Amino acid sequence: MTISRVTVLTNPLSGHGNAPHAAERAVAQFQRRGIDVCEIVGTDAAHARRLLDDALDRGTDALVVVGGDGVISLALQALAQGDIPLGIVPAGTGNDHAREYRLPTGDPEAAADIVVEGRTETVDLGRIVDASGAVKWFGTVMATGFDSLVSDRTNRMRWPHGRMRYNVAMLAEISKLRLLPFRLTFDDGPELRTDLTLAAFGNTRSYGGGMLICPGADHNDGLLDVTMITSASRTRLIRLFPTVFKGTHVDLDEVTTKRAKTIHIECPGINAYADGDFAAALPVTASAVPGALEILVP
Repeated sequence: MTISRVTVLTNPLSGHGNAPHAAERAVAQFQRRGIDVCEIVGTDAAHARRLLDDALDRGTDALVVVGGDGVISLALQALAQGDIPLGIVPAGTGNDHAREYRLPTGDPEAAADIVVEGRTETVDLGRIVDASGAVKWFGTVMATGFDSLVSDRTNRMRWPHGRMRYNVAMLAEISKLRLLPFRLTFDDGPELRTDLTLAAFGNTRSYGGGMLICPGADHNDGLLDVTMITSASRTRLIRLFPTVFKGTHVDLDEVTTKRAKTIHIECPGINAYADGDFAAALPVTASAVPGALEILVP
């Protein structure tokens, strides 16, 4: 497609504050390539969404997000099932969308050039519907169980800062490790009642900055890959953790995988997180929606 004007959405906090510099470099490259640029920087998520909706109403050839998976998630809520493509200038800490779609990290000019060249791929998105009927779209993985408990604790903490806060929260949750009573229904099958450490639902393969929790996921197959881990042993869970970066955890006895278009998930007191951010309290229904997003790729 021909790209002549773009809207650039930046999260100033992404990548420990590195995103504004990446945005400056990307915008300068767009201008060198003769592209008209509208820049958006929200003071918070709600403000950014209002600015984004206004910009999309005025018209644009592409929405370019500068930041990480969190601000991409914000963009997906506006772009899902529409015809405006998403461009990404990776500038976050995890960058799992960028990893999935082979986008260059640490090189805003190269990422901008991919947008200008205008090659789009039509891909699936995950859709979460909570008990009230509210919808949340996600691009990578929805996490429930141990992972989401760690995220809950991280969000409650005010110290330490950065990645160390997440690490402290993980140690605290490992000390309280327990199996959780899940109830899962895959497509139109019977309800499965099972005790799990965690369950992850992947539209793509990785979360958490390259952890291949759903190594067989395909963003074009109209299905979610489900990884279920059952381990009440702290030692075994700690030993399992490094294997997730290689995707070899799926070969272990504690791990079960399935694939489905739609999954209903229940577990008392557990929240779902998607693309690294809070999505909804369980119960939810998660599904893969084929062809829900146009994304600009190499």
